[in-house]
Formats: sequence, structure tokens, C-alpha cells
Amino acid sequence: MYVKEAHTNSPERLPEYHVKARNTSSSSENKIHDEQIARRYGFRGALVPGVTVYAYLTHPLVAAFGAAWLERGTANVRFREPIHDGEEVGLAGVVTSRDAKGLTATVTATTAVGGECATLAATLPAGSPAPVNLAQYPVAPLPADRPPATREHFASLHALGTPINPYDDERQAEYLERVSDGLSIYRGARGFIHPAFFLDQANKALSQNVRMSPWIHVGSVVRHLGGAKVGETLSTRGKVRSLFEKEGREFVEADLVLVAGARRPIAHVLHTAIYRLPDSAR
Repeated sequence: MYVKEAHTNSPERLPEYHVKARNTSSSSENKIHDEQIARRYGFRGALVPGVTVYAYLTHPLVAAFGAAWLERGTANVRFREPIHDGEEVGLAGVVTSRDAKGLTATVTATTAVGGECATLAATLPAGSPAPVNLAQYPVAPLPADRPPATREHFASLHALGTPINPYDDERQAEYLERVSDGLSIYRGARGFIHPAFFLDQANKALSQNVRMSPWIHVGSVVRHLGGAKVGETLSTRGKVRSLFEKEGREFVEADLVLVAGARRPIAHVLHTAIYRLPDSAR
């Protein structure tokens, strides 16, 4: 007698994704993306930016959940091991729970050399996201002459200067090519802004306020607050939330809100970076 195999305990897998990593910041001011400098700090070579790795991690989520995750989903991303230019990256994800309140999922990025290099814990709530109070995130001018990144300077800031950047048709094409994302939801006149662009702007909220090199993005916590579309201009308002030291590394955590147009919050981001490395970081 034929007995149908039960699948009730099988994990719900997200679409798998494979991509060749690209060092999208090889010519940037941040020299952790330079081969020789990265090796000086104990790495095998220049680091692929965390923002680019985050773009790869979001692909299975958006392939599975589309606009819903872009409009109200969350992400908690942590970078464990570096990924280097040209490495083949495998992205695999599973839904870990579902109930009336929504779902949770995890996505991992792995390479042959580094193993599990990055993890993203995501949620897709059933309800609308809790709003943020924009009055707590004032617009501030960017400094004409950026001071060096020090604990004393970060602690003295009432607000970080506000980067303002459009995401127009030209930026859309350039950014999607940079992060190698072919999903159709990001394309066309009303395509969504790629969620990794939010973290790109979070990086600018640090790098356009202070001088720091080399520095490393180590993780971010993201709440989407409605989604944003091609043609909108984004401003990134924020402040320093915490400063701490660990094993000789100096960390900064920024509390940021990305705003489309004049007053529409689209994402709340807690963005953590090492702004000062010891002579040997590994």
C-alpha cells in the first residue's frame, strides 16, 4: 500500500541564490577595501562591503515575499567573516515560524573558504510597522571639513549631518548593476528602491560626518516603514546611539531614520561600525 510521505516537519525553504561577490568599493576612501591595506590588518585581501553582502542576503527574502517585506519587513544582519572579490557566495534561507502575527526567517551567506560569513534574521509582521517620531531626528548640516572620528567627537554630537541623495533612473540602473540584482520588483518607473541602498545611505551618515579609514560595517538592524520608489529623494537623519570598545576596536552605533521627500519615514536603522581598528585587527 502506498503511503504519502508527510512533510509537516520539513522547513519552508526560501529560493536559493548564488552570486559572484564584487568589491564594489575598491576606489573608495575606506581603505579596508584596498588589497594591501586589508592585508596589513590581517585579512586575506580587500573586503567586499557589508552593504553589498546585505544586498545578496535580501535577494531570497524579496524573491519570496516581494513588496510586503520591502514595505513592513525587518532585518537584523551580522557579518561574521569577510567575503572577498570574486568568491562564489551561496544564499540559503528558511522560514522558521509562522503564526497570526507574521513570520520569521533566516538567511545565511556562505563561501567555500569562509564558511558561514553573514546571517540575516528577518520578520514579516502581519500588521503595520510602528511609526517613528521624526521630531527626535532633526535635519542637520553636513560638516564642511570633517573632523577625525574619535570617541570624544562622536559623544559631542547632538545630531549627525544629514546626507540627501536622489534615487532616480540613473541611480537605479547603476545600483542594481553594482549589487548584481536582477529581480524585476526593483526595475521600471515605479520600481522599489533596493533595501541595501538604505544601508548605503546609513554608511554615508557616518563617512560624510567624520574622517575614518579603514573602518568596517559590522551589522545593522532595519525596520521598513512603507517602502520607497524610484524617483524619490532620500535624506538620512540620525544621531549617535552608543559608543563602546571591544578587544581594542572602537565601535559606534548610529540611530538613523531614512525619509523620502520632506516627511515620509521609510526605514529605521541601527547601524554599527568599527571606526578605529588596532594595528592588527585579526
